[in-house]
Amino acid sequence: MATVSEYERLTVQQRKVRYFNETFKRLKVSEIDRNILSIAELCREYQVSRAAVYKWIYKYSAMRKREIKQVIEPESETRKVLLLTQEVRELQRIIGEKQLKMDFLEKIIELTEKEYGFDIKKKFTVKPSCGIGPIKNSTR
Repeated sequence: MATVSEYERLTVQQRKVRYFNETFKRLKVSEIDRNILSIAELCREYQVSRAAVYKWIYKYSAMRKREIKQVIEPESETRKVLLLTQEVRELQRIIGEKQLKMDFLEKIIELTEKEYGFDIKKKFTVKPSCGIGPIKNSTR
């Protein structure tokens, strides 16, 4: 069987007439059935279209003949979980950096207040006016 580098050296005409024997197809379909090989890996390794691989599965799969449904690429869920885990780690790292920055700025404000002797932080002891309510002095 031709490897990828051998396949790349073939001319366009030679690529069109290339074919795989039945035993090879049965072997690869059985590997897919047992989850040893994924469809994407088979397509990449042997430069075969996905449509051709699905035709092989339809024709040679033992599970297909027994009408057993199989998830073709079950690793996708674990890949999703790994990607989400990495994203959570990245977000936790960003939150940690932001928290350090906030703590640093709080300390700077505290030291500045001690140095100059007045409050820099906003104090919300008096509620700010929102402009709603009765007007005490009317213009009538």
